[in-house]
Amino acid sequence: MSDSPATPDDSSATNQPADDPLRSVHTTSFPELLAQIGASVLVTTYQAGKLVVLRNDGGVLNTHFRNLLKPMGLAVEGGRLAIGCSVDVWEFHNVPAVCAKLDESDDYPTGGAKHDTCYLPRRSHCTGDVQIHEMAWVQDHTGSSEQRASELIFVNTAFSCLAIRSQENSFEPVWRPRFIQHLSPGDACHLNGLAIREGQVRYVTALGETTQPDGWREKKCDGGILIDVESGETIVRGLSMPHSPRWYNGRLWLLESGQGTLGTIDPATGKYEPVAQFPGFTRGLSFYGPLAFVGLSQVRESAVFSGIPLVDRLQQAEERTCGVWVVNIETGQTIAFCRFEEGVQEIFAVEVLPGVRFPDLVNHDAELIGRSYVLGDAALADVPAELRQ
Repeated sequence: MSDSPATPDDSSATNQPADDPLRSVHTTSFPELLAQIGASVLVTTYQAGKLVVLRNDGGVLNTHFRNLLKPMGLAVEGGRLAIGCSVDVWEFHNVPAVCAKLDESDDYPTGGAKHDTCYLPRRSHCTGDVQIHEMAWVQDHTGSSEQRASELIFVNTAFSCLAIRSQENSFEPVWRPRFIQHLSPGDACHLNGLAIREGQVRYVTALGETTQPDGWREKKCDGGILIDVESGETIVRGLSMPHSPRWYNGRLWLLESGQGTLGTIDPATGKYEPVAQFPGFTRGLSFYGPLAFVGLSQVRESAVFSGIPLVDRLQQAEERTCGVWVVNIETGQTIAFCRFEEGVQEIFAVEVLPGVRFPDLVNHDAELIGRSYVLGDAALADVPAELRQ
């Protein structure tokens, strides 16, 4: 893996066809990097209503799109993928046997790559419009150690709480900040991000320490906070629109979106140390080795984003970028980037898929889903051998 920085201009970038309504530009180092580490990247853009799959296809970065209704949070565990959408959570499972069907079909063209992962829908849970933000699989402590499984937890931004899915209800709240006294859909503090440590949610970010509906907007420039979930204490104040906290390699990482930076926080002192600065609103963060994959949004000229440091630093809208940047966290150098030129202006989640080189998600092909059956071992034993895959 090369640590040389990607050229910041377009001299090392490759364009998609000009007539592509979702055109993007990428450095040649991006697909090379994915090939070297044997991975792909998932990206959600609620503004465009897409799940974007970034994957290497014969030395070219293939930006593959699937339509979803305002997708935001992503959570990956093993062969399971969960996506939080406008009013529901979709759960997809990898069904490797379907990959051969994708390779054989003209409806799934590639430049020669072979699919190695195929996510098929397995469960949908209607939450209502709770403004789902980040999600994660966490260890469920309700059963015995032999029975424990993981459960999906998500940031319920509308109700200012963390929640899980329910068999009967829209959601089950499991935690909320001390200053949020009532459970009501007012988006008081804009709870948005979560960090997992030792299998549980340990830190969360919010844009304000308020109880009034939309109260966070009043001090969005520097009212952001980081909360220790275990103690309930607010351990950092004065952040500019923080997102995507992560515990990685023994350090607490954070995106200070209003500044357009990636950095670390000392939980003991609350001091934030920027590691890298980007030409966009940083939101969406995933790690692989010494690399951080960071989502960038253009940010609109609107009441939500006006007055933040990033907008002051990049005064012209065309200076603000939307895409995925790869940075070496040890040096702060940019290694590669994929910039969306048209169609996509805002990104929410970024998730690296280690060991998954060329995935697809099938939610649009009723015929393929209809003839792809998944059975347990006991039932599969009764299926004729020629039908088993």
